[in-house]
Amino acid sequence: MISLTVTAVVFGVVFLAELPDKTALAGLVLGTRYRASYVFAGVAAAFAVHVALAVAAGSVLTLLPQQLVHALTGVLFLAGAAMLLLKKDEDEEEIRKPEDQSFWKVAGAGFMLILVAEFGDLTQIMTANLAARYDDPLSVGLGAVLALWAVAGLGIVGGKALMKRVPLKLITRIAALLMLGLGVWSLWEAVAG
Repeated sequence: MISLTVTAVVFGVVFLAELPDKTALAGLVLGTRYRASYVFAGVAAAFAVHVALAVAAGSVLTLLPQQLVHALTGVLFLAGAAMLLLKKDEDEEEIRKPEDQSFWKVAGAGFMLILVAEFGDLTQIMTANLAARYDDPLSVGLGAVLALWAVAGLGIVGGKALMKRVPLKLITRIAALLMLGLGVWSLWEAVAG
C-alpha cells in the first residue's frame, strides 16, 4: 500500500533539492534543441533507473538497527543541507547534439546525460536516505520519481521562465532548510529511541 503522506514528503524534498541542480539546466538546453517529448522520454527513463537503485540501497539500510539508521540518515541529511547551502553556481555543461532528430537518438542522448550526471548525486543519496528512514520503498520511489520527472518537465518546457520568477538561491535555501529539519528530526529519534 502506498502512503500519500510519505509520497508527498519525498516529492517535496526531492523536488526542491533537484530544482537548482545541473540536470534541470541540461534538460532546459536539450529541450530548446530537440523535441521535448523525446528528451523527456530519455530523461524520465534515466531518473527511474536512479530511483530504483537508490530505493534498493535505502531498503538494505533498513536491515540495520533503527537507532543506527536514524543517526546515519540524520548525518547524511545534515551533510546534504550543508552541500546545498555551500554549493557554488554551476556552469551549463556542453551537450553534444545528436546527428539526427530521431526518437532513439534524442531520447538516448537525454538518457545517457542524466544517467552519468546523476549517478551518486545528492538527490539519489537523499532518496536512499528517505527509503531507509520510512521503510516504505514504493511510496519513497513514487515520490522521488514524480519529483524528478516534474523537475525534468519544468526544465525541458518552462525552466527559463521559472528561473526568471523564482530566485535559484531561494529554492536552494528552502531545500536546505527541509533537509536540515529532516536531519535534526532523524538525529533526535536516534538519541531518543
